[in-house]
Amino acid sequence: MGPLTGIKVVEFAGLGPVPFCCMLLSDMGAEVIRIDRMTDSSDQTDGDARSYVLGRNRRSIAVDLKSKEGRELVKRLICGADVLVEGFRPGVMERLGLGPVDCDDINPRLIYGRMTGWGQDGPLSSTAGHDINFISLSGLLHCIGYKDSAPVPPLNLIGDFGGGALYLAFGIVCALVERSSSGKGQIIDAAMIDGVSSLMASLFSAIARGDWKNARGSNLLDGGAPWYGVYETKDGKYVSIGSVEERFYRELLERLGLDQQSLPSRDDRSGWAVLRKALADVFITKTRAEWCSILEGTDACFSPVLDPWEAPGHQHLAARDIFVDYEGVVQPRPAPRFSRTAPGIKRHPPVPGEHSRHILTELGYSEAEVEALIAAGVVEQR
Repeated sequence: MGPLTGIKVVEFAGLGPVPFCCMLLSDMGAEVIRIDRMTDSSDQTDGDARSYVLGRNRRSIAVDLKSKEGRELVKRLICGADVLVEGFRPGVMERLGLGPVDCDDINPRLIYGRMTGWGQDGPLSSTAGHDINFISLSGLLHCIGYKDSAPVPPLNLIGDFGGGALYLAFGIVCALVERSSSGKGQIIDAAMIDGVSSLMASLFSAIARGDWKNARGSNLLDGGAPWYGVYETKDGKYVSIGSVEERFYRELLERLGLDQQSLPSRDDRSGWAVLRKALADVFITKTRAEWCSILEGTDACFSPVLDPWEAPGHQHLAARDIFVDYEGVVQPRPAPRFSRTAPGIKRHPPVPGEHSRHILTELGYSEAEVEALIAAGVVEQR
């Protein structure tokens, strides 16, 4: 299942971008073993683990990394792996004796993926941060929001998942391709601040051309242009339009019953407020469902603004099976799609330590050794 079948990944449990990156790899067929922390009596996550979509398609072993025996068994895992993924602050893996140099000694073909917010070096490299901090420093958050209001955080999709996990997954696949010719592994320094900045390439193009005003809600794609935005409907719901091209804009106006000749020109920014009011006044006259019957499926570039509970039931998403119900949990199916090596969901998200015994047995530990490691608190089986 999937184009990465046969690739073995060791994942050190983390938050956000690390599990999402490994979900992408495992969705594509890679065998991912997650190394989880040992739990205590107050940490009962068995029920929650099953609904943790980012944790799907891998197995889990819970190990005490502070113990020598724990680190030795992890090295056994690394010895037979193609990829290692970790998301600790710089220096943590080195202090555990599991840094890139240590791993290169036991597996020179290993692709060592490092996920951080600020990168492995630089003045901020050792400080804490979250998605909102990375998109703030890059200049991106400044551009998101309505005119004359504060910036609006776009969930944690851009820093954690877009600039972080996706770039690390891309880097890992690139390194695997390069290894096929060199035979050597390498280290990937995937920093969310780097990825977020890379995502802004088209924005910096617009700035260089003088096409971007330094004011939120004043540009073509930030909600400033009346034909690229969100409008309220009669029933208090919302629809979106993105009629950027002139021919699509003309079709929008025709279907709304508006005369283009009586409206300000799209090229005249001073008339944008008038144009926006004209569109708002029309959209508020009908319900979202009524506008769907008029505009959906046309080239007006229209969509209803659905909530996450509604989206899976939309006819287009349903026809493509974009969302699936796997063991009672509705979730997005793996993407993208392949003509031959179709990816899929093959395993529910594990409880930490769910597969400890099986993994140790695969590593060559005897049954007595496995029980001894569990009894000594080096490994946990849940």
